[in-house]
Amino acid sequence: MANSEQAYWLAWSQVKGVGPVLLKRLAQHFELLENAWKARPIALGEVEGFGHKLIEKIIGQRNNLNPFQFLEEHQQKNPQFLTPDDPDYPRLLWEIPSPPPVLYYLGRLDHRESQGQIPGVGIVGTRYPTDHGSRWTRKISQALVKSGFTIVSGLAAGIDADAHSSCLRVNGRTIAVLGTGLDLIYPPQNRQLFEQIAAEGLILSEYPVGSKPERGNFPARNRIIAGLSRAVLVMEAPPKSGALITAKYANEFNRDVFSLPNSPDVQEAHGCLNLIHNGAEVILSENQLLASLGAIPLLDQGQEQKILPGDRQTGYLDQTNVPTLTTGARGKQPLTEPPEDLEPTLKKILAAVQEEPTALDQIVAVTALAIGDVSAGLLQLEILGLVSQEPGMRYQRR
Repeated sequence: MANSEQAYWLAWSQVKGVGPVLLKRLAQHFELLENAWKARPIALGEVEGFGHKLIEKIIGQRNNLNPFQFLEEHQQKNPQFLTPDDPDYPRLLWEIPSPPPVLYYLGRLDHRESQGQIPGVGIVGTRYPTDHGSRWTRKISQALVKSGFTIVSGLAAGIDADAHSSCLRVNGRTIAVLGTGLDLIYPPQNRQLFEQIAAEGLILSEYPVGSKPERGNFPARNRIIAGLSRAVLVMEAPPKSGALITAKYANEFNRDVFSLPNSPDVQEAHGCLNLIHNGAEVILSENQLLASLGAIPLLDQGQEQKILPGDRQTGYLDQTNVPTLTTGARGKQPLTEPPEDLEPTLKKILAAVQEEPTALDQIVAVTALAIGDVSAGLLQLEILGLVSQEPGMRYQRR
């Protein structure tokens, strides 16, 4: 059955308009994606987010794709990958609203780690750190490793590379999550580090071989870093750093967020200071951080990977009590007018976002754009103050 389901997970991942959020709903509704693949249109329509137009597109694509033939062809270039039916698919990652349907890997899987019995901590930050940021990243990374944590980061230059390399220096375990296929090392200067992690740790990507570093890949990559981690540490980040996207996802997934302070005179500290201002925990020392992390409840070690909203021990799933990094009720306010010179693609994405929270997959279906382009566009619209992200990978107009 596992091989059969793997073929159907892979096949569904190729269906345009059905992204990670809708795929998870399909799996929960039908229990097996094989059942979903063979389901009649009326049955698909029972799943939230599957409207008439999307179902028509699904039927057309489904008729032209043989799951088992595609699996066989795909494995020739992508021999190692996990789908959510695999026992080594990360438990915490499945519990986020948008788990990747396919997770390619290089290196060594650890079943205890996959089941959350060995906790991971995400460490992220700017590509251009100060000496202060780099020094503290190395100190914290090694302290965590010596206490039994796995370090999760994105193999970017700067803070990410500091976190990975200092972890390996003390024979620790680290996971790198890429925004490219596993055959493309980005940035190129991290080739040696990439090879060392592949030999001693684990490299993950939701993108198949041949995928280039497209702009929209990296916000999506950041959700995986947050999803794999019990807590996320932002070591240094200017106001528009991608590390802040990871912190937002961590907050949405109800992970603890920690931030390293520095002087307000340092531009690279502004993002971290803003996180602290909005409720992130301050990193004051290695011992203080370890004490705070030690207070995080352990995962339930039962074998079944059930989603139990409201039970923190199953992975922080109760979205009704998720603390947010922004406060205050929005209320009914006039929508912000977009600038006249807004790019056509951004206009198209903005038009698909409603005043009420709109699912990411619905925006993808309406715009008919790639999910990476939509994610990148939504990030730009957030920065412009035109949309806001809500829990559950939903967006609404501002």
